[in-house]
Amino acid sequence: MCNMTLEELSGDQTTESMDTVGKALEEVLSSALPQGCITVGVYEAAKSLNVDPDNVVLCLLATDEEDSQDVALQIHFTLIQAFCCENDINILRVNNMRCLAELVGGVKQGGEPMDLHCVLVTNPHGSTWKDPALSKVNGFCKESRCLDQWVPVINLPER
Repeated sequence: MCNMTLEELSGDQTTESMDTVGKALEEVLSSALPQGCITVGVYEAAKSLNVDPDNVVLCLLATDEEDSQDVALQIHFTLIQAFCCENDINILRVNNMRCLAELVGGVKQGGEPMDLHCVLVTNPHGSTWKDPALSKVNGFCKESRCLDQWVPVINLPER
């Protein structure tokens, strides 16, 4: 159930709110990475979602301008979004892949770039993750759904 005022329902989310959520997302990724709670790549994410969807706490779908014309990628995104919605997994669209690459170390061993189009954040070792930054991001996702924005777009802050 969504408890929002008329002003909140009629207005878009403020830039300040978006910046705060972007910083919170940066904190979530920074704390999840050393714990091994990040799955990177469309194929790897699909495998992880299939094996243990209850362990996934957040799904990020990332694109750059040139990716908007990639039909195959958009089909993958549609399928991942549907699966996440069906399994109550919060989803965010991220529009700064360079920043995302800096946060999650966008290069595999051997220098090959990672597929950053889909990034999953999972609970560490089956426990429940209590993180104020994650709570802020999840709250933003819930508020966005109340405004019929099922996959809100976040711009990560420049580093």
